[in-house]
Amino acid sequence: MVNALSLLIGWIADKLMGDPAWLPHPVVAFGKAIAWGERLLNRGRFRRWNGGFLAVVLIFLTFAVTWGLLYGVQRAFGLQERPIIIEAILIFYCLAGTTLCREVRMVFEAADHSLEAGRRQVARIVGRDTTQLSDQEVRKAALETLAENLSDGVVAPLFWLLVGGVPGMMTYKMVNTLDSMIGYRTERYREFGTVAARIDDAANWIPARLTALLMVLTGGWGRRLFGLLQFVRTFGPRHASPNSGWPEAALAGILNCRFGGPHVYFGEVIEKPFIGDHERKLKTADMKTAIRVNQRVEVVMVAMLLVIFYIV
Repeated sequence: MVNALSLLIGWIADKLMGDPAWLPHPVVAFGKAIAWGERLLNRGRFRRWNGGFLAVVLIFLTFAVTWGLLYGVQRAFGLQERPIIIEAILIFYCLAGTTLCREVRMVFEAADHSLEAGRRQVARIVGRDTTQLSDQEVRKAALETLAENLSDGVVAPLFWLLVGGVPGMMTYKMVNTLDSMIGYRTERYREFGTVAARIDDAANWIPARLTALLMVLTGGWGRRLFGLLQFVRTFGPRHASPNSGWPEAALAGILNCRFGGPHVYFGEVIEKPFIGDHERKLKTADMKTAIRVNQRVEVVMVAMLLVIFYIV
């Protein structure tokens, strides 16, 4: 079981620093390994098998290397528990709440300055083509990413920290990185990324729904709470992804807006169903509300784990 102090230190470090560009990050190494494997194996008649082989090998290696690092340091220094500082550093690397909120805030600030600036800024956090987005599409893309990545970047890593310790948390980051790089339904990745996408779907099934529930609980008040729950139950399953629609629906319900619609990925138009019925202009106040909800969910999730780790 993870030491509560490791989580507290790692979380505080993320709140203070986010993801500094100057700091080497294991996810960058994950991305390079995936890109190398994709160039080598995404060819021929057996692309689905090749992609599945790459995904399984990288996932296994991530767990094994992380576990070996922690166990090796523990044995080398004769510690009774896993090394707190190393655990804290790895937890810090796996959390993306601070950077996520910062990036979304910067998108709205850039969009307030000019449409081109908003397009350039949102391109940092989304995989779709942003060159033709309207002002409202830029803002919508940022908020959709904020909701989806609250699950991917905060709740899901913490959930897998609870389930599998720091090795489980790091392994989840590999799973999520695989999906973000090769899990698209485009001509290039449709076969090769199938297994990686299905593994990511399974890994995020509980966290996505937990994220939506926590968003509703921290963003809904009084009778509105039950209306938001029904809204999420109605629109959450409509998303093409079995998971992304749940936190997006929660945020759309809280903001009383509409997400979804067609997007361009790697030159191909991908149709996404609409989430919500109320099409309205998104403003800076909506971004601030969304960020407050994200921060509350993060605090609640971390607090729950700290209590569990302390008691156990």
